[in-house]
Amino acid sequence: MNGAKLRGKLSRGECVSMLTTHHLSPGHAVRLTELGADAIFLDCEHGTWSFEDVRLTAQAIRGAGGAAIVRPDCHQRSLLIRYLNAGADGLMVPMIDTAEQARGVVDAVRYGCFADHEKRLVVGMIETLEAIEGIDALLAVEGIDVFFIGPGDLSQNMGYPPAPSFGQPRPQAVVDKVAEAVKAIRGAGKVAGTLATADELPFWRDKGVQYFYVHSDPFLRIGMTQLAGLLAG
Repeated sequence: MNGAKLRGKLSRGECVSMLTTHHLSPGHAVRLTELGADAIFLDCEHGTWSFEDVRLTAQAIRGAGGAAIVRPDCHQRSLLIRYLNAGADGLMVPMIDTAEQARGVVDAVRYGCFADHEKRLVVGMIETLEAIEGIDALLAVEGIDVFFIGPGDLSQNMGYPPAPSFGQPRPQAVVDKVAEAVKAIRGAGKVAGTLATADELPFWRDKGVQYFYVHSDPFLRIGMTQLAGLLAG
């Protein structure tokens, strides 16, 4: 499983890119991997991936040298184990607010993959003010490889829309809160992750973020806009 490959890069202080296909497409997932993505995000919280889709796509991604990271829609123990058994190289679990929840995720991974849990990457998503306020307790939990700040849900939790208009920055209050969490994560010697556009990525890299979730759709949007301009003369 290529989760260990990602962990190795992170332990060496390198950055990891995780791209999303935005739709169920093993071919697109493999092409993104061939073009340099370290991991592909299979979003089972908002997407339409079935267990069989996860199994087949994860095999294809690994065949191209990448890792398949699955986001379930909740912390349900049996669900986490089932995605791991379907071949996920790692799990990115949403809405982890407490140390007890974090320990539950780690326990599920170690139980479900008793012989090879070290080959799976465990990403805990911090998406609420409650989680950031109690982040020291979360950071004390062993077995979470990446503490990922989800700016979309955090924005909503803070009373803002989940995403700004295309090309516009996030509210400064949200950026500041993400930076506060990243500083705490890095201060504890842990790996920080967040969602970033190509424009935002250098800023967060300089803050110490190593694990980057990047949407592929903006690249298509920018390319199509450029193409439309060329066609229009």
